[in-house]
Formats: sequence, structure tokens, C-alpha cells
Amino acid sequence: MTPAPFLTALTADPVVAVVRAPRIADAAALCAALAEGGVHHVEFTFTTPDVTRHLARAAATGAHVGVGTVLTRGQAEAAADAGARFLVTPGCRPQVADAAHRAGLPVVLGALTPTEVADAVDLGAAAVKIFPASGFGPRYLKDLHGPYPGVPLVASGGINAGNAADYLDHGAVAVCAGTEVVPADAVADGDWATITECARRFTAALGRP
Repeated sequence: MTPAPFLTALTADPVVAVVRAPRIADAAALCAALAEGGVHHVEFTFTTPDVTRHLARAAATGAHVGVGTVLTRGQAEAAADAGARFLVTPGCRPQVADAAHRAGLPVVLGALTPTEVADAVDLGAAAVKIFPASGFGPRYLKDLHGPYPGVPLVASGGINAGNAADYLDHGAVAVCAGTEVVPADAVADGDWATITECARRFTAALGRP
């Protein structure tokens, strides 16, 4: 998926489930459980063992899956080979951005300060992940849109059902949902009913079906 369609899909369906777990029982089943609860973008992370194997399993089902915590060119290339449809970094990583562009993948580059947002834009980010968003709150995204009115911002870090709508109302195109939607124990144990219910509660808080 190229940057423009990716951004369109993200804006229309503005929740990304970020999976951090010591073990994933079944990545394909996890994505199906999230989709049943209304969450269709899934970000696996390089902090999970064998993440590319899990990614490949999920990608084979057609799920909209990507990889986060991408720090190196090698990780970016491995993710692309495994079927990632987007890449996410915790900070500005020029080599990751270059590898993503070469692979034809959209990349969401992490930033916090106005200078870092500008750097991410210069590196060709499809969107800029503001992390950790909870340290500054929803209004910070509105403030960033003063000098950067056209930059798509994604809020990440400390996002929950109680504040996610505020981040969207203050200009985020999407929010990243962590353990509130994908508890590590449920992911490891294959407790898909719990995952679906967590996803359903989170999306309901945004006023989404």
C-alpha cells in the first residue's frame, strides 16, 4: 500500500493496535479477533520474538498488518519481505525511511518536538507518530498543527478509551492502542474473546460501530 491509500484507510479507520507480547499464540487469529471488535490495523513490533514469522502468518490472510519499533535498515527490509504493509519507528530513522521508500511501503516516523516533526516530513513520512503523546496531552497535537497544518499526526503512548477521542478531536488522524486492546497475557494465551471485547470497548468509546 502506497502512502496516499494508507493515509486514507487510516483516517477512515483511526485505531492501530500495537502488539507487544513475549509470545503470540496465533497472529492470524489475533488479527481476526481484533477485526471482529472493530480494529483493522495491527502493528506487530520488533520487541516480540520471531516477529517476522508472526507477521508473515498474519499477512497471508490479507490482514492490514505492519511492524513497529523498526530501528535499522535490516529490520525494515526483513519486515517488507515478510509482508508488512506499513512500517513504524519510535523516532526519526533515515535508513528505515529509505528502506521503506525502496520497498514501496508507507512509513510512520516517530517524533515529539516541532524540529523532529519537520525532520520526519523531510524524510517522506506518510504520517508522523507523536510519541509519547501522553506526556503532553491532546492539545499538543493541535499546537503542532499551527506550524504544520497539513501533516498527518498519529498519537501514541498512553492512549486509552478515556482519552482517545480527545486526541482525534485535537487533530490526530489516528491513535495507537496498546495493552488496553491487546493485553500481553491474552495475546500469549490465545484468549481471542477477550481481545475482541477489548477492541469493541475501545472503538465504542470513539463512537464507532
